[in-house]
Amino acid sequence: MTSSTDAVTRDWQGLTIPTAGTYVLDAAHARVGFVARHMMVSKVRGEFTEAAATITIAEDPLQSSVTATMQASSINTAQADRDAHLRSPEFLDSEQFPTVEYRSTGVKSQDGNEFVLLGELTIKGVSRQVELEVQFEGVGRSPFGQDIFGFSASTEIDREDFGLTWNVALETGGVLVSRKIKIEIEGEAIRQA
Repeated sequence: MTSSTDAVTRDWQGLTIPTAGTYVLDAAHARVGFVARHMMVSKVRGEFTEAAATITIAEDPLQSSVTATMQASSINTAQADRDAHLRSPEFLDSEQFPTVEYRSTGVKSQDGNEFVLLGELTIKGVSRQVELEVQFEGVGRSPFGQDIFGFSASTEIDREDFGLTWNVALETGGVLVSRKIKIEIEGEAIRQA
C-alpha cells in the first residue's frame, strides 16, 4: 500500500497503468472459470473457487509477469456428482495433482489495452505453452487506500493435450464432453510492494 501522496498510476502508450510493483489477486473480486460443451448441444460453466496469483508489474510493462495457482479440489460446476468426477483420476486427479498452475514467460504483443501473454499451463503434471488474451480494465485506489487494477483474460485449450482424455461417444455422433475448453478469468489485483 502506498500513502495518499504516492503516484498510483502512470501514462504508457496512451494508457493509464499501475506504477511498477507486486500485486496479488483479490480473492473477493476474482473468478477463474471455464466453459465446456456438453453432449454437443449446451455449455457447462465452472470455476476454481480457490485461486491465488502474483502479478509483477515491471517498469517496462512488457516485461511484467504472473504466476497463478488454482486448487484442483476447488473445482465447482454447481453439481456435486460432476464435481466429484472432475476431481477423480479420470480428469484432474486432485489427490495426486492438487494444483493447476500458470507461469507467464513473456508478453507476445500489445494493442491498446489488449495484451497477449505467453505462459506455461500445468494440469495433472503436464505442461503446455498457452497464450492468454488479456484486457487491462483500469487502475485506481480503493476507499480503503489499496492500489488496485482490474483485468480479464481468456484462452481456449484442448484438454486432451493435458492427458484429460475421458469421454463417452454419443449414438447421435460426437462426444459427451468437448475437447476444447474455454478459460475465462476476471479479477482485481491489490498492490503488495
